Amino acid sequence: MSLASWFRWNEPPSRISQRNPAEMVVETLMMELSWQIKQAEKQQRERENEYRKIKTGVDYGWLVSYPKQSYDISPGERLQLEDMCTKIHPSYCGPVILRFRQVVAEYEPEVQEVSRLFRSVLQEAAEKIKEEEEAKKLAKQWNTKNRTSLSLTTFKSRSRISPFISDIKTISEDVERGTQPNRRVWSMPEFRSTK
Repeated sequence: MSLASWFRWNEPPSRISQRNPAEMVVETLMMELSWQIKQAEKQQRERENEYRKIKTGVDYGWLVSYPKQSYDISPGERLQLEDMCTKIHPSYCGPVILRFRQVVAEYEPEVQEVSRLFRSVLQEAAEKIKEEEEAKKLAKQWNTKNRTSLSLTTFKSRSRISPFISDIKTISEDVERGTQPNRRVWSMPEFRSTK
């Protein structure tokens, strides 16, 4: 055996480099969910102990042993939540976690309600991401439309618009002379072709 095999901890972990950002987002968000579930369990036990203390007047908290089995969401629900997590862009991972923590602190949910709150935060983030993508698409379309319209304005034609030329006839001149106006539309400027 070589010394290198003894010192494997010096090598960079290959597992991290092989994972893509989407997998890391799913793993991070699901770890946050499981941590919040454990915290909700702890708070629920503390509330039950306080209620028992108030009801009996005696603190038997030191005598109570809690079961090792903890609450866990169903495999189907876990798969649905993981699927929702895949729709979250890596740049939104932090804000989603902060929002989830804020909602949990605000509502102080029971253990069974934590996954429902997590789902609502994920849906809210997915809707926001979708709105931003649609806004980017509209901005991109707007920019391409503006480029084409600007290219049309730079098109040079042989005809020129001369709105301030002196021999333009107006309706008031025809009325003063008592003549019939020409069939030309008077609100339009006169077009002349250059030679």
